[in-house]
Amino acid sequence: MPYTQKTIGAFFEEQVRRLPDHEFIVYPDRNLRWSYAEFNQRVDNLAKGLLATGVGRGDHVGIWARNVPDWLTFMFATAKIGAVLVTINTLYRSFELEYVVRQADLKALVIIDSFRDHDYLETVNALIPELKTCQRGHLTSEKFPKLKSVIYIGPEKHRGMYNTRELLLLGSQCDDERLNAVKKLLSPHDVVNMQYTSGTTGFPKGVMLSHYNILNNGYYIGERQKFTEQDRLCLPVPLFHCFGCVLGVLAALTHGATLVLLEMFEPLQVLAAVQKEKCTALYGVPTMFIAELDHPMFDMFALSSLRTGIMAGSPCPEETMKQVMEKMYCRDITIAYGLTEASPVITQTRTDDSIAQRVGTVGAALPKIEVKIVDPESGKLCGTGETGELCCRGYNVMKGYYNLSEQTAEAIDADGWLHSGDQAEVDADGYYRITGRIKDMIIRGGENIYPREIEEFLYTLEGVLDAQVVGIPDAKYGEVVIAFVIRKKDIDLVEEDVQDFARTRIASYKRPQHVFFVDEFPMTASGKVQKYKLREIALKELGFDVSETVDSGGAQLNSEPS
Repeated sequence: MPYTQKTIGAFFEEQVRRLPDHEFIVYPDRNLRWSYAEFNQRVDNLAKGLLATGVGRGDHVGIWARNVPDWLTFMFATAKIGAVLVTINTLYRSFELEYVVRQADLKALVIIDSFRDHDYLETVNALIPELKTCQRGHLTSEKFPKLKSVIYIGPEKHRGMYNTRELLLLGSQCDDERLNAVKKLLSPHDVVNMQYTSGTTGFPKGVMLSHYNILNNGYYIGERQKFTEQDRLCLPVPLFHCFGCVLGVLAALTHGATLVLLEMFEPLQVLAAVQKEKCTALYGVPTMFIAELDHPMFDMFALSSLRTGIMAGSPCPEETMKQVMEKMYCRDITIAYGLTEASPVITQTRTDDSIAQRVGTVGAALPKIEVKIVDPESGKLCGTGETGELCCRGYNVMKGYYNLSEQTAEAIDADGWLHSGDQAEVDADGYYRITGRIKDMIIRGGENIYPREIEEFLYTLEGVLDAQVVGIPDAKYGEVVIAFVIRKKDIDLVEEDVQDFARTRIASYKRPQHVFFVDEFPMTASGKVQKYKLREIALKELGFDVSETVDSGGAQLNSEPS
């Protein structure tokens, strides 16, 4: 059995009793500090407020927000009342938001005002015009019949929406009887979190994760870093992504550590947070660490408190790893690999592994997880050094894709093995190396992109007869999106039309960097599009030497808001 059989709420309350005055959440830029006990009180008030407004066990609550402080209040409050928190990528636009709200059967949607140049309030009001005339908590939406509440994180009031201040006040006036009754009904095997990961069928799939899945995974992730109550983790990665809410929040929770959070990544703020709070651990994708190291003010900060952390999302250059260990003092930095469906981490390096193991492999299997490599055609087990598909089995395998039983059966076989879709090999020491991807996936800056989703989107642009999407290598992001389009007859469509169409409708990382117009796609004799030939065409058009562009293995965390 893995480490715990408790729910997230029960485990959290156990830590509260053990460490009531110990700092749990810190926002250094505004000197916001919540001890375990203080945060628990806020969580209980929000939980009771949600129950009073009709949100309860089994209901789906979407959250579309950057790393604001009450993101975590909603995470723990929904866990305590048995609701399912559906995390929504902050880069999503109206097209993607509409899909998730409908496919996830959201009963409540939690939002902030905006993110970067995107006005969330404007988008939500355009999608749900009934908000302007409805009573709070009693929404009747033509597009989203199951959606009953929109909740705004913040003190401001918006027509048709609750805000967090109101819910916290309402909860503080309720007794604990109803909350306690609900907690007794919960099982660690209940779904507590749903994250959307892009699928080969064209649209994202809701990955259902239980308390048992993610709480145990968080514990073993923390163990690999040798976390204790004395650790202070600087977390600048998004909470909507499993990197933030599992590798970060639950690894800290299970070890009684302190979370030092930033609303958004900004290298100067990260350096300042580490120095001010004497952080011992730091997370990020390689590009984040590179930005911190290259900041002109880097030498002004004292970072010697750092010891460990996680670098994931894409392969780490050896020189970057050396600098992180030496200049940032993260001598115990680790590398992790996994996917959302695996809760998410399958393998992780150890604090005393060599640099070669940290940059050339994705580590060894976490405890209580079985990992094997099989021939994707025959299913036969591969030997040491042989390439095949990486599969895993154990407590960490998802409950399934929401309302997609057929796709669930494709991902998890009859014996309980989750098929990753990634090509890998294992060495004699049990360390795994990712050598390629079986699934036709693009990884741009740590974000997973499935071409079919973008293709389905491009079909909605008037004038597009057919579309194919591929990824090509990019020095900054690892890979970028390239689209090939066949126009409808007598339609004058240019690249700027496609770019303008995508700009306000899909996330920036999914938008095609280049669009090529063709009369036909290269096909096999059986009628399948030869995407590798499209890739070659794009590379030649852009001036690449095709013979030198090959996929490279390395450390990556193949998981979505993402």
